[in-house]
Amino acid sequence: MKLTTFTDGGARGNPGPAAAGIVIKNEAGETLASYGVYLGEQTNNYAEYSALLEALNKSLKLGASEVECFLDSELVVKQMRREYKVKEPALQKLFIKVYNSAAAFKKVTYHHIRREKNKEADAEVNKTLDLQ
Repeated sequence: MKLTTFTDGGARGNPGPAAAGIVIKNEAGETLASYGVYLGEQTNNYAEYSALLEALNKSLKLGASEVECFLDSELVVKQMRREYKVKEPALQKLFIKVYNSAAAFKKVTYHHIRREKNKEADAEVNKTLDLQ
């Protein structure tokens, strides 16, 4: 089964209170999961990686064998595609976790999208931060 994930991470202040937003859809475009996770005091990039990791872990639980990941963080996409090195130590740890999680699937692809195309995941970030 192929799933599509839309993820976003945000911090109010950088660092500041941070959250991850996750939206997972099936091949028919139906939403299977849509939620946010509060991350405490973190950076935007940490939140972006955390959202991707959460989406991959949830996709595995939902039974996916392939995952197409859409993010509005060009940095994370390019690092996951191995186009950029990961220099920040905290992000290196998350990169390894994401990389290892992705190994559980037959295929994982990463795509950068504009913020306007990622409104559902962004809404989950803001909803989660507003509740704190």
